Amino acid sequence: MADYREFAPSRRFRSNVALSPDGGFVAYAANPDGPHNLYVTPVSGGQARRITDYTEHSVRQVAWSPDGRSLLYTADFHGDEQFQLYLVDAAGGVPRRLTDAACQHVLGSTIYEFRDISPFTPDGRSVVYAGNDRDAAVQDVLVQDLETGVVRRVESVPATRLHAVSVSPDGRWLLTSGMHSIADTDLGLVDLHDPDAPLRVVTAHEDKRLHVAGPWTDSGFLLLHNTGREFLALGSYSPATGVVTESTPPWDVEQVVASGAVRAWTVNEDGLSRLFVTRDGEPVALPELPSGVIASLAAAGDVLTFLFTTGSRPTEVVALDLATNELRHLTSSAPSVACVEPQLVRYPTHDGREVPAWLYRPDGDGVRGVVLSIHGGPEAQERPQYNYTGLYQYLVSQGIAVLAVLAPNVRGSTGYGKTYQRLILHDYGGDELGDFEHAVKYLHGLGWVDPARIGVWGGSYGGFAALSCLSRLPSLWAAGVSVVGPSNLLTMVRSVPETWRASKAESVGDPDTEADFLLARSPITYADAITAPLFVVQGANDPRVVKAESDQIVAALRGRGVDVRYDVYEDEGHGFANRANELQVMSDVAGFLVAHLGG
Repeated sequence: MADYREFAPSRRFRSNVALSPDGGFVAYAANPDGPHNLYVTPVSGGQARRITDYTEHSVRQVAWSPDGRSLLYTADFHGDEQFQLYLVDAAGGVPRRLTDAACQHVLGSTIYEFRDISPFTPDGRSVVYAGNDRDAAVQDVLVQDLETGVVRRVESVPATRLHAVSVSPDGRWLLTSGMHSIADTDLGLVDLHDPDAPLRVVTAHEDKRLHVAGPWTDSGFLLLHNTGREFLALGSYSPATGVVTESTPPWDVEQVVASGAVRAWTVNEDGLSRLFVTRDGEPVALPELPSGVIASLAAAGDVLTFLFTTGSRPTEVVALDLATNELRHLTSSAPSVACVEPQLVRYPTHDGREVPAWLYRPDGDGVRGVVLSIHGGPEAQERPQYNYTGLYQYLVSQGIAVLAVLAPNVRGSTGYGKTYQRLILHDYGGDELGDFEHAVKYLHGLGWVDPARIGVWGGSYGGFAALSCLSRLPSLWAAGVSVVGPSNLLTMVRSVPETWRASKAESVGDPDTEADFLLARSPITYADAITAPLFVVQGANDPRVVKAESDQIVAALRGRGVDVRYDVYEDEGHGFANRANELQVMSDVAGFLVAHLGG
């Protein structure tokens, strides 16, 4: 019998890679032998050079200086997400710490940034970033002079998480992003030539709209927005014209980059990324890419780099040379195992909608067990990627099918229009529960599924959803797994990071005025109904879903004698940065599911 670790890739990457200004090198964070450290590799191919040697800290974001001599990055300790900024020579050396406040510092638009990050002023003298050092509940934008250490601050307010995006090519304008909620953002400008200039919002609006900043142009900057439409369109902004829409595909434009005459962007078509490139406005012919997902697209001259993954191949750093039309994999992380390609299916749910889902089915005949895999977010998307470091492929190899319900490709998922995404707002533990129930009904209608061997698993929101399924639809499940999943919405909303609390009160519920509502939607309220074996995993330093969330549900179940396994990782947070921990967690989850769902 194969072991899960045979299916695990040799490393996992953080969400952004950075291309050097000359297009010659790419920097990224990966964890081949411990936490995520910083690496640099030539775009032409060759051995990667390790820049940092952390054993307790983990690198998250990275960006090049304009002269290509230095790297700016963020790192936290044991998953606490109190990210600090560091500057290091691109050839290696001792990093210089730029921040010291015990708070979160962020580059780009979010800590999850999968787009190109440009935090330097064009002369390389200053860096722009965000932090909540002034007030734990307020995230300001800061501009730090690297020579003098002097910091200029642009203050925000509690209901808006302000981010520093980039600085205009002439060094005058700081582009900011203000996040009111995951579905509502604004872009603004600050005049860096005027020390007293206030932030000026340039995409002001009344209802909820998304505005995502792109690269600078000669007259302004590119952006993505969903004003007056369901999906993110590609557009531009200039002081003379305001926002102008340029491309409106019937799906979300995910990201856009530009370098000289080259412009490149991707479109998320039903979960798959499609890459488009123009030069001087004319389409560029591209090599055919496998069906998969592109993230962290970057451009320098005729070179594009990005992270690329498919349902059957792990994430790799990839370079595309537009001059030669050559696609090169700069990393090799894939295990030598046979994998299946996922199938896109749709099933009807309780209100007439259809829910898209990815089905990973074992080869051969016979009745199988199934895992319903619910992704996090909930405003995120299950896509055909090598998810959970090979867990799906391992389960399939053991004869267990995986139905990765796009769960928020149940309601609440991104990628299917803003109306569908907003269905989850103020409805956690509500109508999406019917989507999970109808996923099981769909499975019952497949002749090869054993109805007595259906399990449910997920992480973060997916963990909450798994606990909701087990406690509120208890007859449907043979086993369940919750990884860093909230069990009590009331205590969860009160304990998230302070900069999140205003938006969580709106999107989930206000703990001061809606306590009964939140408890009525919480798995802990229905814990007495759980009968299926449960496995709970938690990071002790998790700042988003604190350990008490898992403690509550475990204590309630153990008090009734229910079979529940509880593993706590003392050196992890919301997820698993250390490779040894990650492999152990996924190996244990895989073993638990096979034991309870296998034939």
